[in-house]
Amino acid sequence: MASAFDLTTQNTVVSAYVTSKVTSAPFDRKVIMAAQDDAAAFIATDGQWRGARLESALDYLRRSQPKLNASDLELAQAILVQ
Repeated sequence: MASAFDLTTQNTVVSAYVTSKVTSAPFDRKVIMAAQDDAAAFIATDGQWRGARLESALDYLRRSQPKLNASDLELAQAILVQ
């Protein structure tokens, strides 16, 4: 039970960190906003569906924030809450 709590807490902290990095980053907001539908589909399909707009946003974020160490799922979640 303690292990499950640790994982839940860890996931929450990681998600909050990634969201803060995406929201505070100087990026082209249009790219991120356009990727929201694709991000929702990516999350809903557990990463099976990857739309072109999401791929573009992920590529942009990784190029503009090279020190951002986040999974595609974490970035998709951050994009979705924009």
